Amino acid sequence: MFRMANPARFMRVSAAVLPWCAGATALLLAGALILALFVAPPDYQQGEAVRIMYVHVPAAYMASLVYVVVAVASAVALIWRHPLADIAAQEAAPLGAGFTLICLVSGSLWGEPMWGTWWVWDARLTSVLVLFFLYLGYIALIHAFDDPTRGAKAGAVLALVGVVNLPIIKFSVDWWSTLHQPESIFRLGGPTIATSMLWPLGVMALGFTLFFVTLLLVRMRSRLLAAKIRALRLAA
Repeated sequence: MFRMANPARFMRVSAAVLPWCAGATALLLAGALILALFVAPPDYQQGEAVRIMYVHVPAAYMASLVYVVVAVASAVALIWRHPLADIAAQEAAPLGAGFTLICLVSGSLWGEPMWGTWWVWDARLTSVLVLFFLYLGYIALIHAFDDPTRGAKAGAVLALVGVVNLPIIKFSVDWWSTLHQPESIFRLGGPTIATSMLWPLGVMALGFTLFFVTLLLVRMRSRLLAAKIRALRLAA
């Protein structure tokens, strides 16, 4: 981790990794779309509307995963003063907010034909909405101070406090009676989804993950290049 603390080394490594990530992302997302739209069967109850699942579920998975990335990077920045950790957290947060928004919107589009309503204030939906507000709060907080260091520290503390919401999201369907369906993939007894649906879902989730990695590398590289340009202008 600390070998990557050098921005110049990070730029060299990321430049080599980025094309492979971008290429793999394009292949996986294209393959996942083909599998989801033309290979996976319709659900016996939900019909063709179940295809929204192939966007909604990976987006929900990424919403929580990216928040873990933000929280871990924030902890590393607070404890070890890693020079790139704050940048990673701050550049990952807008991506996480985007995934969370996709999750909420696609969930509403899926819920209306299945439940007869666009939104219900049950535990799962409400906790995901809280996650979206945590992302927005973090983004607003890091820009709320004239001193970027103070903003980064305040945002890092908020990110770490917000981790408590992740287990609520995960176990809300077990702890409370909700309209949202129970866990059907990451469960002790194994997935309850048919293999013909699980494979496209897994490929799409992997594609979303590499998509996030690709965008995060691009955003971090852009941030470091902008800082270098500012330093060169000041020196000139």
